[in-house]
Amino acid sequence: MDDDKPITEQAMETITSAVEATKDAAVTAVKKVRKAAKKVAKKVAPKKAAKKKAAKKSSKKAAKKSSKKAAKKTAKKTAKKATKKTAKKTAKAKKKKAKKAKR
Repeated sequence: MDDDKPITEQAMETITSAVEATKDAAVTAVKKVRKAAKKVAKKVAPKKAAKKKAAKKSSKKAAKKSSKKAAKKTAKKTAKKATKKTAKKTAKAKKKKAKKAKR
């Protein structure tokens, strides 16, 4: 460490170098992952062409299922919100009654 430089400047330099090293490592990792994904895609692509019709049917079924699930989730969420709102309203009403009773 340099005794001439302030501690904050030394810390900033250390952090900057660490960030750059991390960035470089991330870039190389992404490149490797892309390369591997391309290899896998090349191997899988011929098999996909043969199974295209079956995939279409299964994708339609999956779309139906996912839409049903989404509808159920939204229904549950709205029900929960409604119950919370009513609970809050009743709590407020009880507080108001209690205040009036004290007067």
